[in-house]
Amino acid sequence: MAFDFKNALLRTPSKSVANAISSKEISPDYGEILKEHSAYKDALKSIGLNVITLPPLEEFPDSMFVEDPALTFSNGCIVLRPGAKSRFGEKGSLALELANQFEIVLFVEEGTVEGGDVLRIGNHCIIGLSDRTDKVGANSLSEKLSKLGVTSEIAITPPGVLHFKSDCCLLDENTIFCTEKLYETGFFAGKNYEIIKVPVGEEVAANSLRVNETLFVPNGFEKTDLLLSQRYDLKFLTVDEVGKVDAGLSCMSLRW
Repeated sequence: MAFDFKNALLRTPSKSVANAISSKEISPDYGEILKEHSAYKDALKSIGLNVITLPPLEEFPDSMFVEDPALTFSNGCIVLRPGAKSRFGEKGSLALELANQFEIVLFVEEGTVEGGDVLRIGNHCIIGLSDRTDKVGANSLSEKLSKLGVTSEIAITPPGVLHFKSDCCLLDENTIFCTEKLYETGFFAGKNYEIIKVPVGEEVAANSLRVNETLFVPNGFEKTDLLLSQRYDLKFLTVDEVGKVDAGLSCMSLRW
């Protein structure tokens, strides 16, 4: 299953996170983002994951968001090519760390592609084209995924949305939680997925994270709580500071 994990890899926020990319032009508070990251780490540990925590990279303000430069699977990993110039160098350091965890380490060598644009459903991935992921990068990633036995298809991330997974997440083997904006693209029409729409006004909750039997959800969304709590075991986490730099729950870890 795409949410059945034993391990997670995180990177401690750097003090330079105050200079991380933000479409809102807001800087997070370093002390507060450390608290959010620590609570996130503790939450993963509390459900039994082995959590590996890497040291901060001060030269890369966004480096705590380890999901964008790589993808991890039970049988190997793929090092990606971030589309933001300030993040491109993150992949080198991360590749060295991943080589300690995986025998198979593959590299996307053309175009740009970030993990935030990749939604995994079982042994299948949807790759969303965006300002950070281009067609060349998506096709290159598709080729690497096939070597790990993973199929893929390409979608279009809605205009004005940073990453494909900014507007959707996997709830279970066949259910996707997505915003009205993503739903209206028509990508999911005719496909064999159950779609649950994110309540209007709570679009940030689209970047929730299913890990084993727990669905981690951003704190503060009452309609989402009412909508999902009857079917899933919800655990709410605060990501107020993380959200200032256009990130969310899925961004802060690699899981396998």
